[in-house]
Amino acid sequence: MNLPRWVPVLGGVSLLVSAFVAMRAQDNPIPSECSYFGSDREKLSDAVLKARGRSRMHPLSDVTGKVAAQLSFVPPGSPTYGFDQSHAAGSIDSYIFADFQSHNITPAPMTTDWEFIRRVTLDLTGRIPTPSAVLSFVNDTTPDKRATLIDQLLASPQWVDKWTMFYGDLFQNTVTRPSTGVNRFAQGRNAFYQYIHDSLTNGKPYTAMAADLISSQSANSYSDGQPNFLVGSYVSNGPVQDTFDAETASVADIFLGITYVNCLECHNGRGHLDQINLWGSNITRYQAWQLASFMSHTQPVRTPVSSSNNNIYYWSLVNNAKGYTLDYTLNTTSGNRPPRAAPAGCKSGQPCYYVPPQYIFNGTSPAPGQDYRAALAAQVTSDFQFARAAVNYVWAHFFGMGIVDPPDTFDLARLDPNNPPPAPWTLQPTNANLLNALATHFIQSGYDVKSLMREITNSQTYQLSSRYSGTWNVAWEPYFARKYVRRLWAEEVTDGILQSSGYMPGFKVTNFTDQGFATPIYTMQLPDTVGVPDDGNTRTMLDTFLRGNRDDQPRRSDGSILQALNLLNGPVVESHLAYTGSAAVPLITQNLNLDNQSLVKTLYLTILSRYPSNDELNNSMAKIPTGSSTTRTQAIQDLVWALYNKVDFVFNY
Repeated sequence: MNLPRWVPVLGGVSLLVSAFVAMRAQDNPIPSECSYFGSDREKLSDAVLKARGRSRMHPLSDVTGKVAAQLSFVPPGSPTYGFDQSHAAGSIDSYIFADFQSHNITPAPMTTDWEFIRRVTLDLTGRIPTPSAVLSFVNDTTPDKRATLIDQLLASPQWVDKWTMFYGDLFQNTVTRPSTGVNRFAQGRNAFYQYIHDSLTNGKPYTAMAADLISSQSANSYSDGQPNFLVGSYVSNGPVQDTFDAETASVADIFLGITYVNCLECHNGRGHLDQINLWGSNITRYQAWQLASFMSHTQPVRTPVSSSNNNIYYWSLVNNAKGYTLDYTLNTTSGNRPPRAAPAGCKSGQPCYYVPPQYIFNGTSPAPGQDYRAALAAQVTSDFQFARAAVNYVWAHFFGMGIVDPPDTFDLARLDPNNPPPAPWTLQPTNANLLNALATHFIQSGYDVKSLMREITNSQTYQLSSRYSGTWNVAWEPYFARKYVRRLWAEEVTDGILQSSGYMPGFKVTNFTDQGFATPIYTMQLPDTVGVPDDGNTRTMLDTFLRGNRDDQPRRSDGSILQALNLLNGPVVESHLAYTGSAAVPLITQNLNLDNQSLVKTLYLTILSRYPSNDELNNSMAKIPTGSSTTRTQAIQDLVWALYNKVDFVFNY
């Protein structure tokens, strides 16, 4: 098609490109002093971490302000809400608004209904709201309609899709992990996907999920998803202690938000973490070995699927097999980490040659005869830090940054507001009391992730506008005084095009749909972020928007010229603009008979979840001929293209 000339009229593309480029500054890599091992080695450099801590506010605030200020028109008459300062004690707002008062912060106004339904629908389900849902919600006059909408979204299958993707990212569920050399094969990946999906569908408590993944003793990773978590940390071409260390580092990072255990398994904290993590600077490598020793009796076993081919196999986790009955052994001189040497004069068979398991955070050891990994699971899931880390990961999704940020860089010596750290250290959480209150609520709810999300999204804090009419002070960013816009996930951008166009042919995924799983209609239903779907154009689109590989390339919100070009000229957008043939999109074909004004309003509402401003309406109508002609149809097609390239299509605000 001949690309339309709507950019001066609708003002989308130049802002889109500039916003994408600006977003690049948000996520700076953090290199590591620990050069020996791990995909996270790029996260922990003292110098870069401190630089990130000082510079991170400015890019995020800058992008939030620019995008929010230039987001297109919000229809008049949309209800807004004043601030109720009498927040219930212990609520999210009671802590946040107390910070506003103590720091003399003027927060943004409450978001409008038009903005809110799009925001919360994307955040909870990864989808844009349907036009009928938008109009029904905006026209609803009941005072609790936002809470009702939240409950409806939490009960939807789309919520399960979105959060299966979220926890698939967090648990690093993918076919292969290049950083460790492990291969789960598609069958293992699929089983893990099914486990996460079913757990969320059935409301399994998060403690139960964590315990399953840490302590599973399944004999077949193809039939059971649980063992695939620890299998993902198997390290080839090294001593078994490398695998024990990697498994332990994954547990600490994912379930406790403490990435520094991975460093401590290479060296003492003193001299390495002194400027980064107060807790870590006082921990020894031996203590990290004690934590890793909980894995020392577990052997990951590969069993060939066929006697004629040893290269295709499933995994099992076997306890106390031959060679796995001794505690963590100090006898390595090779592998991915520095040598593990016993004290001078200590010989094999002596107690000093082995490291017994001990939970690094409270000194507890397994009871006599107790399964080591079951003991570890019990310690982790009963640890208050487990709840803190869980709620902080979820908070970071909704707000663009964690109360501790990055969310897996907790410093256990700087969390207690009643026992602050010595100068020059400060409390790490931006609101330590709120973090503890959220964790307590999570525990009291029975570790119910839906209850946590309901609490967050019903808060006034979550419902603040991204728009700010006064002078924004970047020093206010840690206090969540406005909504920080986020660029949509790769899947959300792609699914927004699919859903709004009405053309959704479905995606074939080799070794997924072939094995009896339902054909994904949306990309948010894909089981992996690598190599899927089979449709190469969609796969390229998703990769361009940086969905990550669930290993050493995390999901990112950076922008790029390639992203803008994929929206401008890419085959995914182009294929969803057709108005003839078998791939004709209902968005265009079903609205051709509308008069021009109704047509423009319908397109805006369907794609952007709002009506056009008067200027947008008049400019659009001026470009669309009246009557019925090929020229008119092409002009409508051009308008749809332009709306996909407006900044408010690819950002959640």
